[in-house]
Amino acid sequence: MDILILGGGGREHALAWAIRKSPECGRLIVAPGNAGASRIAECAPLDNEDGAAVVAFAKREAVNFVVIGPEAPLAAGVADALRNAGIAVFGPSRAAAQLEASKGFTKEICAAVGAPTADYARFDDLERAKAHVRATGAPIVVKADGLAAGKGVTVAATVAQAESALEDIFAGAFGAAGAEVVIEEMLTGEEASFFVLSDGETALPFGSAQDHKRAFDGDEGPNTGGMGAYSPAPVMTAAVEARAMDEIVRPCLAEMARRGAPFQGVLFAGLMIENGRPKLIEFNTRFGDPECQVLAMRLGSDLLPLLRAAADGRLDDLRTEWRPEPALSVVVAAKGYPGGYTKGEPISGLEAAASDPNVEIFHAGTASKDGATVSNGGRVLAVTARGETLEAARSRAYAAVGRIEWPGGFHRRDIGWRALKPRE
Repeated sequence: MDILILGGGGREHALAWAIRKSPECGRLIVAPGNAGASRIAECAPLDNEDGAAVVAFAKREAVNFVVIGPEAPLAAGVADALRNAGIAVFGPSRAAAQLEASKGFTKEICAAVGAPTADYARFDDLERAKAHVRATGAPIVVKADGLAAGKGVTVAATVAQAESALEDIFAGAFGAAGAEVVIEEMLTGEEASFFVLSDGETALPFGSAQDHKRAFDGDEGPNTGGMGAYSPAPVMTAAVEARAMDEIVRPCLAEMARRGAPFQGVLFAGLMIENGRPKLIEFNTRFGDPECQVLAMRLGSDLLPLLRAAADGRLDDLRTEWRPEPALSVVVAAKGYPGGYTKGEPISGLEAAASDPNVEIFHAGTASKDGATVSNGGRVLAVTARGETLEAARSRAYAAVGRIEWPGGFHRRDIGWRALKPRE
């Protein structure tokens, strides 16, 4: 099977790494890819949000199967263009991808089926939104309605903070994603990422993880796309997973099918769990990054047949197998991220860092220049390790990070703190 993966981040490198191990994998192309992906696959320049261009490329290269990594091509309808052209694709339709592309739409779906989630209000006017915040009080959560690369959410401790976030959103800080806002009550509990493969009818649980969104240690600083993750999430017990499937995932997927937009792909449910009860924070319609990296390290099943079965409507007889060892990933980012940062800085020591067979370095914002690896983005590397325990995985990951030579990079030093702290 000849496969095209759309995307150029750490998630897509991890997908390529897992798919490459499949005996069913033939030619593998990642577009645009990065310096790491280029070592295990062909990389090609391609406008991932141009459905016609993706279809033309897939036909020209005789691709049998396309895996869409990021959210933007899904919201742009690239999966629809591929399906209409008769090309198998892993990723939801544009209509189904609204579960991520519009937070307000997701709230409507939850309301229709009674799925537990935060109380909310939706606004397209700054002054009305501010009036709601003043009437409700803080703490409160302010979200740009559309896609904002994981950065459009503000957990405001004060009314002034919430009003400032609203002003930024309506002033265009997130472009078209900020045409509307969703304002929510702040949920309390412990957050977890829960993944489910769906073929439109069958929903197959696909692991859990916990992410670290803030830029700096102690969960301080601005929100980012994710500074590290570990899997599994201890808070996602079998009982919590069952409740999430029964009360949130299956009802919402059934409602999407009822509306004529069956969901095929991976549904990523961001959950807040308190006293064993999960509530939905938001849906994403693709694998998380860096959650995908830790899931790939733990997966014992062949990934490719699972993705193809989701695309073809054949998940009902399949199961997943997981390695018993936990995995942890540390993101190394360019100094200044998520603000301005420098590109083109040389990075060395990567081979030494990955010399441990239980360590993989998934590239995100990297490029090759004159035979060397250079930085080419905000989040640049995801150093990922397995271990007999989470603490062992963490030690391996940080030992590997210590072998990387890149003065222009920074990373959090407390990834995994929530799972490793003594529990009451």
